[in-house]
Order: sequence, then C-alpha cells, then structure tokens
Amino acid sequence: MKAILIIDDEKEIRELLGIYLKNYGYGTFEAENGQEALELFQKEKIDLVLADVMMPEMDGIELLRKMRQDSHVPFLFISAKSDDMDKINGLQLGADDYIGKPFNPLEVVSRVQALFRRADSYHTPEQREREFIEIGDVALDLLSCKLYKQGEYKETTSYEFKILALLMKNAGRVFTKAHIYEQVWGEEYMGDENLVMVYISKIRDKIEDNPRKPVHLVTIRGLGYRFEKV
Repeated sequence: MKAILIIDDEKEIRELLGIYLKNYGYGTFEAENGQEALELFQKEKIDLVLADVMMPEMDGIELLRKMRQDSHVPFLFISAKSDDMDKINGLQLGADDYIGKPFNPLEVVSRVQALFRRADSYHTPEQREREFIEIGDVALDLLSCKLYKQGEYKETTSYEFKILALLMKNAGRVFTKAHIYEQVWGEEYMGDENLVMVYISKIRDKIEDNPRKPVHLVTIRGLGYRFEKV
C-alpha cells in the first residue's frame, strides 16, 4: 500500500482528502504544519506528499526545499494562492504538480494516480532494485535517503548515509580511509583518520547489534573497512 502524507492546517481538508484517498486504496498520514510534516517524513516511509503552501511554523515552499535535499518523492501542492509566481517557485524547487483551492477531491485523486504512474514509468524493475539495497537486516532506500535496521527507521546524517551507501553498494570490497574520504567528501585526503573513524563508529551504533563486535561493517586491519556480504 502506497502511503501519502497530507499536510494542511485545516483539519476538514485533511480529513476529506484522507477519506477519498483511503477509498482508492492508499494509506495516509496527516500533519497540520510543515515542521510536523518534516518529522513524520523522516520517520515513516512516505510515497507521495500533498501539501498546502501557506502553513504555520514552516510553509510548503520551505518544506519542499528541505525534503528535496534528500528525497525525490512525488510532491503535489494544493493551495488557495493563485499567484503564478508561487506556482512557478514551487515547480522550480521540484514540486511535481500544483492544484488550486477550492478543488474537487476526485481531481486530487486523479492527479495522485497520474504522479504514481509517471514515477513508476521512470523506473524499470532493475532500476528500482538498484535504488533499494538490502543486506541481511540492514536496508538503504537510496531515493529517500533512509536507513532501516530490521525494518525500523534509523536517522542518519548526510555523511553517514553516503558512507554506508558507498560500502553497501560495493559489499565485499575493502575501502581505505583515504578512499572513503575522497569519495564521500569529494576532497583530497589529507590524513585525517579520526574523521572517518568517528563516522564509522556512529554508523555501527545504528546497524550493529553489538557495535563493539561488528558483523556488518568490519575493520580489515591495516587496510580499511568492508561491508560484509550475506
């Protein structure tokens, strides 16, 4: 079941959209402001976002900007604002569609269905497989930049995720600290071993049952690190 995050400060609108979307087989989450929505988005597996533009605490434009730092999930604005510049700004930031208020709930459902069809057409089964890496009980969603351990979401920083993605994409291969640094930070390695070691330690805290005796992300003494294949 695909999950849709509905964000609007009007409870009646959230409930109305929720009823229609559930009738068409979608799961829903609701948030009344951008900050609450961002926290939900980071914890749950969300497949599409429906968001108002004008909201308290964090507006829809800022929410989209933050989401697009890590994710390309389909994003549909629903707004009473008719200013063309608001629509243009939203689309330029990466929104996939825009519909004005008042709206017909069935039209919203049709737009949602169209966005899902478009997203599915862009990704072949082989591409989707490459966008999700699962080794043992550790899984990475490369599109939404999320880490799961035994199905439970684990929050990561961007550098933690990049290191883990590099190692899991190349499971079984040994990477030196220098190689990890240059691949992840995009800069020439200047011998700062502690930086990479700190990030490796933080990653182990999230993916290992016993970080002191890692079985996934192991140290190859004198060489570097390797993510073990199952």
